[in-house]
Amino acid sequence: MKTEIDARGKACPQPVIMTKAAVEKGEKELSVLVDNDVAASNVQRFLTKEGFSVSPHREGDTIVIEALAGENTHARSQEKSAPSYPSKGNKEEVAIFITRNILGGHDKELGEVLIKGFLGTLAQMDCPPRFIAFMNEGVLLALKGTSTCDHLLEMTEKGTTILVCGTCTNHFGVTEQVGVGTISNMFEITDTLLKATKVISI
Repeated sequence: MKTEIDARGKACPQPVIMTKAAVEKGEKELSVLVDNDVAASNVQRFLTKEGFSVSPHREGDTIVIEALAGENTHARSQEKSAPSYPSKGNKEEVAIFITRNILGGHDKELGEVLIKGFLGTLAQMDCPPRFIAFMNEGVLLALKGTSTCDHLLEMTEKGTTILVCGTCTNHFGVTEQVGVGTISNMFEITDTLLKATKVISI
């Protein structure tokens, strides 16, 4: 029997959390209702990672995400029920959490120069950070046509995963201008930071 999840009007990350709860209960067939593209993208990405086949379509202002569990979906979910953190013996997975579009204190002009230099330097490293997550004004660094976006693209070519807060891009009206990484959500970003071996907050 198909389970319907009505996440319309729910703020990030509730659509993903509601979907996750249904998956953890062992539901095999889902119909998730959301009312914006960012929520739809986040839910689809989560379900795909969990082993579901996903088929979205629109019904008026509602985006309906039909999902069907694969053979190993619930076994995978049970394996994830207990947190799995990297051991100290493994290579460090560094995450950088950026919430501003400047680096440092109150001098905006200097801060803009410093953040560009910081990201540019990271891009030149042989081993850049495993993850970079952007929230609040930090998402402005991921916009198309900026030098910071170019630096971030260089890092993705070396294996860095870029997560950009969708609630934040919606707030600033720049979602369509994001030029690198994945439009993400609070659940995914928080989960990533918790599982990193080291987090640097800027």
